[in-house]
Amino acid sequence: MAQIAPFRALRYDPARVVLSQVVTQPYDKITPEMQERYYAASPHNLVRIILGKREASDRPGDDVYARSAAFFRDWRRGGIFLQDSQQSLYQYVQRFTLPGGKTELERRGFIGLGRVEDYSAGVVFRHEQTLAKPKADRLELLRATRAHFGQLFVLYSDPSGEIDDLLAATSTQPVEVRDEYGVVHQVARITDSSLIELVRGKMREKKLIIADGHHRYETALNYRDERRAMGATASVGGGPREYAGPNQLLTATTPEAAPYEMAMMTFVNMDSAGLVILPTHRVVHGLESFSADKFRDQARAYFSVEEVDASIDAARASGILREAGHTGTALLAVTADRAFLLDTSKAAGSSALAGLSLRQQSLDVVQLHKCLLEGTLGISEEAIREQRNIRYFRDAAEALEQVRSAGANVAFLTNPVRMRQVRDIAFAGEVMPQKSTDFYPKLLSGLTIYALE
Repeated sequence: MAQIAPFRALRYDPARVVLSQVVTQPYDKITPEMQERYYAASPHNLVRIILGKREASDRPGDDVYARSAAFFRDWRRGGIFLQDSQQSLYQYVQRFTLPGGKTELERRGFIGLGRVEDYSAGVVFRHEQTLAKPKADRLELLRATRAHFGQLFVLYSDPSGEIDDLLAATSTQPVEVRDEYGVVHQVARITDSSLIELVRGKMREKKLIIADGHHRYETALNYRDERRAMGATASVGGGPREYAGPNQLLTATTPEAAPYEMAMMTFVNMDSAGLVILPTHRVVHGLESFSADKFRDQARAYFSVEEVDASIDAARASGILREAGHTGTALLAVTADRAFLLDTSKAAGSSALAGLSLRQQSLDVVQLHKCLLEGTLGISEEAIREQRNIRYFRDAAEALEQVRSAGANVAFLTNPVRMRQVRDIAFAGEVMPQKSTDFYPKLLSGLTIYALE
């Protein structure tokens, strides 16, 4: 049973800042170049809190996390962040075009708090593995600031779109910002207590799938367990204990109802037309003995291999992949002067996929990792996990450029994972390889903030 609640979000005061200059992409999508750009955009850009600059003189208690906590404290005291007066949900609408596309799409969701549950409870499901290092980093930030600055991206099923229709009835004037990718983000407060209760009731029957934010979700679980072990009691703050109405503070003090039992989430209907998953392409580099002929011959142990035009561009590659993968699965392997279309239909059942469910064996990305990266090229799981010989690219043209001009060994272009596959894998308690899904667009950080204290 999914438990959600409204909250009194902290939000940037539009009289003090220009919103487009202070919000950011999720922390793990911020490149060093983007970090510098965010720093230059405004002295109050959220990057100073969620991904501050490390210094050579850093030491425990005087480090990047301490600076994040100081910025957050000072900005709250100085009125850069203002807390909403009423417990609210927040309708979140994104309007966008796909990279290289022209048709405008719309994705709707709502921001609220969701109870963090152990996976074993069968309420929240993951679809990707996590790594220890990012979780340790996010835990240090959460300990220091005691706040969530970006929403977890969570999916629920509502084929009729009933919840989106309910929320669309709100007439609150939205706050709007356009990000660096041209995506328009609109956030509108929902304070009607009867509507909030209706949405909460309909969400109770839902199972939730994490789309983006696996590391931050598991960080929230770890922090919850840490606070439970400390015997912490709830404080008033901006979050729920037992929601009693839009104007009433929450007063329960049991650990089960404490603010750290919740995390800030954007809930999106997985059955909506505006939910888009893009492919993430792989580029292999640094293999000294790589040979296109040897690769082709060894790949035939798993796939039917057809050589195609070596000068293929990104648009043509995407078209070939869509056509070949319409009824099955397909991959494109491109080297500096060769290109191969791999029909992956015969890979399922091979020894390289032993021990995996049929659901996983049918995934292009699983076949790519197990049969090609590990089996054919001999790159270990550990090396893949640590990205020693592999880079990831959303843009197929950029991936092709890596092999044609930057000296990489081979680019693997893929079709996107289907939402049905994500759902089936997650509800079966299984996971995909890292960076299997790229839900587009991302949720901006800093639109709403959930302060635990």
